[in-house]
Amino acid sequence: MSSTRPPLCSAPKGCPRTSTIIADPVTQRRTLITHRSARRDSAGEVIAPLGRLYLWFPTEQAMARVVGLLRQHTLDFESAEGDALVIDVEWSVLRELVGPMRKVLTHREAEDTRVLYKPAGGTLSISDFPTVKSYAQFALVSQSTWLRDILDTHRFTSVLQPIVHTNDPTRIFAREALFRAQERDGNVVPAQYLFEVARGCGLLTELDLAARESAIDAMSRARHPELLFVNLTPSAIDDPLATLANTVQLIDRLGLLHERVVFEVVESEHAPDIVHLRGLLATYRDAGFRVALDDVGAGYSSLNRLHQLRPDFVKLDMDLVRGVDRDPYKALIARKTIEIATELGIATIAEGVETPGELEWARAHGAEFSQGFGVGMPSEPVFGQG
Repeated sequence: MSSTRPPLCSAPKGCPRTSTIIADPVTQRRTLITHRSARRDSAGEVIAPLGRLYLWFPTEQAMARVVGLLRQHTLDFESAEGDALVIDVEWSVLRELVGPMRKVLTHREAEDTRVLYKPAGGTLSISDFPTVKSYAQFALVSQSTWLRDILDTHRFTSVLQPIVHTNDPTRIFAREALFRAQERDGNVVPAQYLFEVARGCGLLTELDLAARESAIDAMSRARHPELLFVNLTPSAIDDPLATLANTVQLIDRLGLLHERVVFEVVESEHAPDIVHLRGLLATYRDAGFRVALDDVGAGYSSLNRLHQLRPDFVKLDMDLVRGVDRDPYKALIARKTIEIATELGIATIAEGVETPGELEWARAHGAEFSQGFGVGMPSEPVFGQG
């Protein structure tokens, strides 16, 4: 399989080209490489050197999807029969492809695909192979510079989504702050992807703090009188007292009352130590804040977390709420969860309400509050206010 197409920006037309055949020292598969000279200015100085990306795929299907992506971006590549693929490309171009390339691979494929990038180009040698990584590792490391740039340039904000009274959706009870970031080209990046990258490249604590501060700042700017739900990632917090001190300092400086702030624990089922998590929540409660538990749904672990953590609010898992009015299995689980929470004195929030049927089910079965596109859209993101 071979393709030669006009490059995106890795080389202008007419630049010198030569070809070389290399062999992977491990598989002995031979690959034809097309070389292009690096771009130079009018004085002959190199503007951007061409690096060389080597990819070894676990399956032909995985390779085919990546080849399709390269064709979409009109990038030159050469490959031989088998799983070896090589691309001569500037780092600035490759960096924009790291995310899309990761998305066309399954989780297992990303772990099993092997990658090596030589920033200055050149052929493989035995000494290169200790630096070969899985594509999953390569993507996270590569994107750490991308995330660091977002944090350093403060290209992030929080939008506010209403949480309404189920019996009267026109009445807003609270607003949840949802974190957003912005690419340099203006595209908005959702929080879930940001936290995935941060978790993989060691920036989770810093991102979590930035998200909390952004949430508090957004609520202060909007001057809404309702409660504010702020997401809290337990795995990002090693020192509860120090983290709380930073958060309280900002809350007090902006004049928000502690009783108006609810810290919503996300991914509590992934918390490494339930004792640590219980201590963390106790620290926040002692400072006058309330606590919510996110994504409560099916299974013993969810109900056990209610007993162990005893939050002020629980949010029904949105996957459980979606279509609950049409699915008797979801309905049974959701109804029992609401009943247990109500008996324990915990207020319930149906999260992910999108249809009138889901809202009516939540109303009929005692969910005190509701949240979702069907009852209130998030505000529009506004960047550049930090």
